[in-house]
Amino acid sequence: MELANLDWNSLGFGYLDTDYNVRCYYKDGAWGPLEVTDKKTLDVHMAATCLHYGQECFEGMKAFRGKDGRIRIFRLLAGAERMQTSCHGILMPVMPVELFKEAVKLCVKKNERFIPPYESEASLYIRPLMIGTSSQVGVKPAKEYTFVVFVMPVGPYFKEGMVPTPMVIMRGYDRAAPLGTGKFKVGGNYAASLMSGELAHKAGYSAAIYLDAKEKKYIDECGPANFFGIRDNTYITPKSESILPSITNRSLQALAEKMGLKVECRPVPEDELATFEEAAACGTAAVISPISRIDDPVRGVSYTYTTDGTVGPWCRKLYDELCAIRKGEVPDPFGWNEIIE
Repeated sequence: MELANLDWNSLGFGYLDTDYNVRCYYKDGAWGPLEVTDKKTLDVHMAATCLHYGQECFEGMKAFRGKDGRIRIFRLLAGAERMQTSCHGILMPVMPVELFKEAVKLCVKKNERFIPPYESEASLYIRPLMIGTSSQVGVKPAKEYTFVVFVMPVGPYFKEGMVPTPMVIMRGYDRAAPLGTGKFKVGGNYAASLMSGELAHKAGYSAAIYLDAKEKKYIDECGPANFFGIRDNTYITPKSESILPSITNRSLQALAEKMGLKVECRPVPEDELATFEEAAACGTAAVISPISRIDDPVRGVSYTYTTDGTVGPWCRKLYDELCAIRKGEVPDPFGWNEIIE
């Protein structure tokens, strides 16, 4: 198949039209057949529950054209399972894993010409989305739902390469409350981060770091990403009921153990930031975002990890290994890749 006429090495990270998307509708207590369309918009009633009560969830994953020419979707099963968890959390119908996987694979196949060549640093970003569409006013779950999968080619998150950046602790804002929706991938969590994230960017930081909403003592998340630190050959990442379980973080933990690091998933008090040799955020978009320093303006303290732009050795090793697995450059010992024949 002839590839789309794009400058693959100049792609940014953002929306770009492709040929098709895949849809599936839930009605009368059951999921219907998958439908392929080139329509880019959704017909949603003005009283839909997704618009009024935030009943929606989504996922994010990537597909890669490998060194061997084969197409790989990274951690498709984990994405399907996490969307099921989100659906349970906000009372949406759970899409069966096999139907989810079939929809994603179909969308990737139908847009095969937009999967970047192996030689580029680009990938195909996959966005599954589910919304409540019943026309009703009253806080209760919808009876009808729309599931959509669309894709787009994206460039590397870091145009200038993986460079450590400063982040700031925003004590005046909470991303999510304990026992709330923080552990689900729903839009409301991201809406709650917009103000603090914009303030952080205007102040010269790449992201805001949130503390736990209850005590303002423990590290929660880095903007839309998980946090981890390295100390004494140990990979340390926060554990909290208000943190989204990052699939990338789980993957890095498995790789860290394989490389001989000890892994600790536990509450991480802010004061412990001073002891880390490396610190980073991690997520689907960038894999690993190294942190140069973390400022806490309220307390008047800073935690510095690098002053010359050097990426820590463990961050580099973990990043390189994960990227190599995704593109088929090294064996996939965990069975993470779903190969599209």
